[in-house]
Amino acid sequence: MKFAIGYRQTESGEPFQNIVSDYRGAVAEVYFPWPGLPTGRPAFGTSRGARDWSAQAELEEELSVLRGMGVKLDLLFNANCYGARAVGEDLRREVESVLSYLEELELLPEIVTTASPFIAWAVKAAFPSVETRASVNMRIDSVAAMEFLSDLFDSFHIRRDLQRDPETVAKFHAWCAGHGKKLCMLANSGCLRCCPFQTFHDNLLGHDAEIAAHANVKEFHPHLCRKLYADKRNVLAFLRSTWLRPEDLAEYEPFFDVVKLATRTHPNPRMVLGAYASGHFSGNLFDLTEPGFSGTFAPYVMDNRQFPPEWKEVLHCKEMRDCTGEGCGKCSKILERVFHSWKE
Repeated sequence: MKFAIGYRQTESGEPFQNIVSDYRGAVAEVYFPWPGLPTGRPAFGTSRGARDWSAQAELEEELSVLRGMGVKLDLLFNANCYGARAVGEDLRREVESVLSYLEELELLPEIVTTASPFIAWAVKAAFPSVETRASVNMRIDSVAAMEFLSDLFDSFHIRRDLQRDPETVAKFHAWCAGHGKKLCMLANSGCLRCCPFQTFHDNLLGHDAEIAAHANVKEFHPHLCRKLYADKRNVLAFLRSTWLRPEDLAEYEPFFDVVKLATRTHPNPRMVLGAYASGHFSGNLFDLTEPGFSGTFAPYVMDNRQFPPEWKEVLHCKEMRDCTGEGCGKCSKILERVFHSWKE
């Protein structure tokens, strides 16, 4: 099993290419946004709404090195909202222009990941050799959904809320294998399972630059997870989320050739990749996800070393999707083992 990791300018100043080089055998793809354009995260290459042209130059240099390593490039057009341009000629021209520019640099990406069926259509029309991939933000939650989109997309991210159920994953994979498609998943999302804020939050990110220019209401918290976890008694919701530990991935190997790791805004992408590449993590699980919650729950940690064999039964619990409170108690027993202060 190999991994797709998200490009970022590291906080330490270390070139991103160094991380990929050190784990070259584990990295199949690097996904990246284009500077100044809306994506599923805060806009890359902007500072207080202004374009940072040095970010683009650095990105191009790093992409050239990654291409030389034989790593596939995956360009993101995965904003949830493009506003009035959503099906516009100007958006189509912008997408084509970015791809044409990269082609001139001999950096045409092998993959374009998008949450927009319109952008997928535009890419297929202008660059048919490029694989179009349905973003995890599309929340593909049925084989029927993939069937409906089969003329637009070559690969699909399964809805992360479903991926802890191997039977469902196997069903999705079987359809993809039978129709010449590929199945992908995101392993380390820290988002709440079936988060009712997701559409709202994704739309905010799509308009990140515009929102930053407004005086916003400080009393309202747009991140439901952080609001919920302000009360540490809600930590069970984290345990019941969608992430998979590095140690959990082995049984998914028949279904996924490449697993996506969220690292675009993670402060330590090297740590995330190292943990999943080795299949082992001995630290605080709150540090491994994006978003991470180590500061929220401090001084308590979720000790990945303490997960017992019974975790597998909880991981694949079919009742977890609608579980609230203490539920059957199995999650609570796991929590007693793994949630504690480092001093304990």
